[in-house]
Amino acid sequence: MKYPVDLTVTPDVSPHFDQATNTISYIVKDPNSNHCAIIDSVMDIDYAAGRITSDAADKLIAEITDRGLILDWIIETHVHADHLSAAPYIQQKLGGKIGVGEKILVIQETFGKIFNEGTEFQRDGSQFDALFKDGDTYMVGDMQGFAMFTPGHTPACNVHVMGNAAFAGDTLFMPDGGSARADFPGGDAGELYDSIQKVLSLPDETRLFMCHDYAPNGRVIAWETTVAEQKSDNIHVGGDKTRDDFIKFRTERDATLAMPKLIIPSLQINMRAGEVPTDDDGNPQLKVPINAL
Repeated sequence: MKYPVDLTVTPDVSPHFDQATNTISYIVKDPNSNHCAIIDSVMDIDYAAGRITSDAADKLIAEITDRGLILDWIIETHVHADHLSAAPYIQQKLGGKIGVGEKILVIQETFGKIFNEGTEFQRDGSQFDALFKDGDTYMVGDMQGFAMFTPGHTPACNVHVMGNAAFAGDTLFMPDGGSARADFPGGDAGELYDSIQKVLSLPDETRLFMCHDYAPNGRVIAWETTVAEQKSDNIHVGGDKTRDDFIKFRTERDATLAMPKLIIPSLQINMRAGEVPTDDDGNPQLKVPINAL
């Protein structure tokens, strides 16, 4: 298969694990310049107290500043339901463009209704600087990356490929973790299986970086694997598992799962590119829809 970027480039990848949400954010540096991108940043929230802070984001900012890097992109692999994006906070400090998949419009329309957002909430993706279509390319310094449309977990998921590194979002977990759920509004287990096969069509040696890890069976937290390892060992799709096998398993398993603890604040904020919604007086405020999810 022909890809729109040079898959032999080896970017420098710096992972940042957030223990509160089991999220791994990444600083991805062009090996031939001091330019970088951030993938899936995290803003801290104490939901019970209604308090948002920036400890996780400040660590990313500090590393980029200390290394003398230039931030070109702040990329969201999808609209996360389990953590808040720090994209606008980081952009204010370091610059860079905020990018997400073009199907954000589907997310905004779906959850705009669920959260009863008024006409002032724009459902055209204009809160973001770039809306990536499948195969769209972009530059991080001299390194070209591209977006791979991978729906299933949500309708707006993308895997981002930069050289020999691919950032999987929630499309895949580590081989012993399998895959993410597909039962959120607009999710689809069959689409998720197809998207995973699309990712696994990358060269076997491609490095895959996960957005989450939950340390199954008590092992240490991990975030990097390869296409070859996923094809052979992934407990949900590896080996000879078929599309029908996956759909049956995923549907049955998803029916047993509770909603993510931070889904209510995460969706409201992340569909706005990380901005907190406000009430009529301009004060930050979140809504709790009843029996809507």
